[in-house]
Order: sequence, then C-alpha cells, then structure tokens
Amino acid sequence: MNVTFDCGDSAAQAEFWSGVTRWPATYVDMPGNPFWVVAPDNEATTRLVFVQVPEPKTVKNRVHLDLLPQGGPQDEELARLQAMGATIVDDRRTASPGGWVMMADPEGNEFCLEQGE
Repeated sequence: MNVTFDCGDSAAQAEFWSGVTRWPATYVDMPGNPFWVVAPDNEATTRLVFVQVPEPKTVKNRVHLDLLPQGGPQDEELARLQAMGATIVDDRRTASPGGWVMMADPEGNEFCLEQGE
C-alpha cells in the first residue's frame, strides 16, 4: 500500500519525511511519472510516495498520519520535528480531549504527534 503525497517539491518532501521516519528516500525515475519513495526497506508493505504536481495544497487533509515518538518523550520528538521544518497547527497536549500535537510538514500537510506508549 502507498500513502501518496502530492507535492510542489517532491524531493524536499521526501527528504523531510525520510528524516521524520528515519527511513531512506529513494528516487524512482518512472518515464512520465517520476516519484520518491520513503520506506523502511524494499519489501515494505506500506510506503510513503511523493509525486510532483503543479497545483498547491488548498484545504485541510482528510487523511493524516499519526506519529508515535521514537526513542524519547513527546517533547523531544516535537523539538526534532520543528528543527526539520514542521510547524505546530494545534497543541492539544494539555487540552481535553488531548495528548497530541497537530503539526504541518513544510508544504502544509497535517499530521499528529501522539504521546507515545
């Protein structure tokens, strides 16, 4: 399964999400439809795919990724993601209901950073 992102700059988006997930980014030069793949390995059943499109993002996502902090607390992961270019859209860490932070990647695609397990 692919989760596909339409992008203004597919290479930059793939680099951002590669950093977020810590998975490698691979350029696929398919004639007429080049794209980037971010996945843990070539056998992954779910991959993030980044396709260059001419139109900009204009509305809120109907589907988004929920991320769990990897190897540290939520606050550390939040700082790491912001250092990579993510922005906070809605901080719900202390809200009710809450516990998460809604964020946006450099092109405005929303995702959530959960508390973790």
